[in-house]
Amino acid sequence: MSACQSKQKVDLIVYHAVVYTVNPQFDTASAFAVKGGKFLAVGTDREILDHYEAKKTIDARGKAVYPGFNDGHSHFLAYGQTLMRWANLVGTDSFGAVLKVLKAHQQKYPEEWILGRGWDQNDWTVQKYPTNEKLDKLFPGHPVVLSRIDGHALLASSEALKLAGITASTKIDGGEVVLKNGKPTGVLIDNAADRMRALIPEMSRSAKIKALKLAQKNCFAVGLTSVTDAGLPKDDILLMDSLQWEGLLKIRIYAMMDPTEEDFDYFFPKGPLHTGRLTVSAVKLYIDGALGSRGALLLKPYSDMPGHYGLRLHPLPYYDSICRKAYAAGFQVNTHAIGDSGNRIMLKIYARFLKGKNDRRWRIEHAQVLSPDDFHYFGDYSIIPSIQSTHCTSDMYWAGERLGYERLKTAYAYKQLLEQNGWEVNGTDFPIEDISPVKTFYAAVSRKDLNGRPPGGFQMENAISRKNALRSITIWPAKGSFDEKIKGSIEPGKLADFVILDRDIMHCPEADILRTRVLFTFVQGERAYGNK
Repeated sequence: MSACQSKQKVDLIVYHAVVYTVNPQFDTASAFAVKGGKFLAVGTDREILDHYEAKKTIDARGKAVYPGFNDGHSHFLAYGQTLMRWANLVGTDSFGAVLKVLKAHQQKYPEEWILGRGWDQNDWTVQKYPTNEKLDKLFPGHPVVLSRIDGHALLASSEALKLAGITASTKIDGGEVVLKNGKPTGVLIDNAADRMRALIPEMSRSAKIKALKLAQKNCFAVGLTSVTDAGLPKDDILLMDSLQWEGLLKIRIYAMMDPTEEDFDYFFPKGPLHTGRLTVSAVKLYIDGALGSRGALLLKPYSDMPGHYGLRLHPLPYYDSICRKAYAAGFQVNTHAIGDSGNRIMLKIYARFLKGKNDRRWRIEHAQVLSPDDFHYFGDYSIIPSIQSTHCTSDMYWAGERLGYERLKTAYAYKQLLEQNGWEVNGTDFPIEDISPVKTFYAAVSRKDLNGRPPGGFQMENAISRKNALRSITIWPAKGSFDEKIKGSIEPGKLADFVILDRDIMHCPEADILRTRVLFTFVQGERAYGNK
């Protein structure tokens, strides 16, 4: 450019960086220019600084820059709600520790309903379900509901059971009331747990707004610029939409609708919604429960509970009917499927509608335990696996007890799933797992827990490369919601969502990945997290 030619004015320039564009060639660059909330140009420092000028520039000082991270399966609103009203029971090592946390929580937040989430009996010395006698003694007259870590089981006090009308003789299709000596223990699984949760008083609109803003703040702090909310009623989706239009919510949300006639009547006639901030293009279904609470539906009995196969949550015609409606309306179907039987049922139902290769992007959420005979369905019918790599590293110490050695070999088989279509979606399922996408990346490539165990990694044949792990938390979740043309990579014309880290997770020693700090998070070219 000659001296007489003026440089083009832009809003922001980032330079002296290691920019992972995650474009189709997986190119790297050192600088980019942003204008009007979009990437305008990407290239070398010289190319960008010689041709563009901006009042706002960032010298990245050699730090790594990535597309904004995207959690492909989470529960955004529920996470915010847990920050406000639920006692945090994650990491408790005994039921006694649970009670201690609850007592402190109730003293700090005295309410009629006492709520907690995150306990996992698999982490306790005595790996058995608790009973509610001690809850009744500590909190007489209070309804107490404590959700298990997976969200598919809970422990309820006798007062809560009474309010729900649950007794020893209660039968609930797709659910279980756990008994001991002929009496309810308070443990409810899957649809039985859902009956109890339906009684918990709804948060007010103002409280939900506060919860969403808290959740957004924490997501920006870990580099997330897009999240998924895997199952919401219409009113909560519309609340998020209104907050986005008001500018109170700037994080991008892929909201899967609950499978209700009210939701269908509202969204189906309009067709899939893509506002740039909000995407509503999918129905969320559940075929079974979770492995940790033995609700996952298996082809053969649980290895540690002979005769028990898990739970199918609805009759088969239910799934067929909803798939038919969604297909006709042009919407995705995204089904929670954990067990090999649950996966097989849904894969075969999907196949009947999809008929072969397609671009419908119907998804299996979790795809956790699969029969070796069923992987081909993903490739044959373009069904997308939506995985959570930290589920593997959380479950690996006890999953073998549930499944036995042979079934375990094709559980958490993320590389084998990736090979079916050449891409897959990754997420955390937060608040079930930690919200950090860096931990998701680490678990995908190392197959180790946060303490570096096991030393050689767990079933490393199903680890994925760092390139694919990065794609799985950026461009592939964008593709999983039909948004890959507007986000997920640092390319001209796409929304300027990006994150600057204090180290290069693509090349640093494996153990150093977990030490990574987010320096800045930008959404549409505006700083959402980080010091000036």
